[in-house]
Amino acid sequence: MATTADISIGSYIRYNGDICQIMEWQHRTPGNLRAFYQGKMRNLRNGKLAENRFRSGEAVELLRIEVHELQYLYRDGDNLVCMDQGTFEQKYIPASLFGNAMGFMKEEMVVQVGFESDTPIFARPPKTVELQVTYTEPAVKGDTANKVLKPATLETGVEVQVPIFIEEGTVIRVDTETGGYLDRVKK
Repeated sequence: MATTADISIGSYIRYNGDICQIMEWQHRTPGNLRAFYQGKMRNLRNGKLAENRFRSGEAVELLRIEVHELQYLYRDGDNLVCMDQGTFEQKYIPASLFGNAMGFMKEEMVVQVGFESDTPIFARPPKTVELQVTYTEPAVKGDTANKVLKPATLETGVEVQVPIFIEEGTVIRVDTETGGYLDRVKK
């Protein structure tokens, strides 16, 4: 067990049975009260932010998390088979760890996976991906009001909202966290 003095920004702790990453960590000593640590942390299971006060010297379960960059090879049932690019070792990562971003993933992408003693506990796809539009309705001439969006189906099968000037075959950049269109990729 570690104490609150051992924690820093970016550390991983077990809080209320969930694994959380420390986003902000401040030591406070208000007037005539005892000192405490104010922590803001992100729950890795559901992505929500939580804040808590910890007494100085309070025991905290500090976790040792190793983050690896793995190449996504293919899907095998409920798991993704990913390969360590240094050792060429293949690991099975549950697809549920990627959440909604799974719809934007293509084979051969490099993803980040966090392990706690050989057990994957979180996974992150790349922040942005470049995908080709496979289907979208043609633009209506004269419909150029401010920020008109239309649905477009991408090569992975996911549907996103894109500006009206995007046509079939266009490669676009998409934010994997929000699922929103960022820009058109010029090649």
